[in-house]
Amino acid sequence: MRPHVSLDVRNVPASVAFYQKVFGVAPQKQTQDYAKFDLTQPALNFSLVSSTGRLSSVDHLGIEVESVEEIAAWKERLQAQGILERVEENTACCFARQDKLWFSDPDGNAWEVFTVHEQLPVDGTLSSTGCCIPNKAGKGLPSCSTSKAESPVLSA
Repeated sequence: MRPHVSLDVRNVPASVAFYQKVFGVAPQKQTQDYAKFDLTQPALNFSLVSSTGRLSSVDHLGIEVESVEEIAAWKERLQAQGILERVEENTACCFARQDKLWFSDPDGNAWEVFTVHEQLPVDGTLSSTGCCIPNKAGKGLPSCSTSKAESPVLSA
């Protein structure tokens, strides 16, 4: 089983160039207004469409990885491609302690790559945790509450 995500985007070729940097592979299919990435790592059927005249609106998208070593590999790749915007380490967010990497696509869709170190007690509401709610502009994403000093915002 693998999920399918289809995003409405402004410009398929620009989005393809961006997502090739993210995933390290070319799309399986591409036209001027459509592209499909048939990914195995992460397991995802991911498509981009520009013919609807709309843009997708989601809070954010994410890829959960199993280890800090995988976070390190993603960090290296995203930094090498110049698209890593923020690093958060040992962050308490969404009732879990996590390490996170943030970046945004050309249409402002925020993405996180994260690993969960431990689940935390569910106390109160999510909005009372100071948790990360991505900025729709895509840059300078706000930090979650952390047990360490403020995580750096990286220039893209």
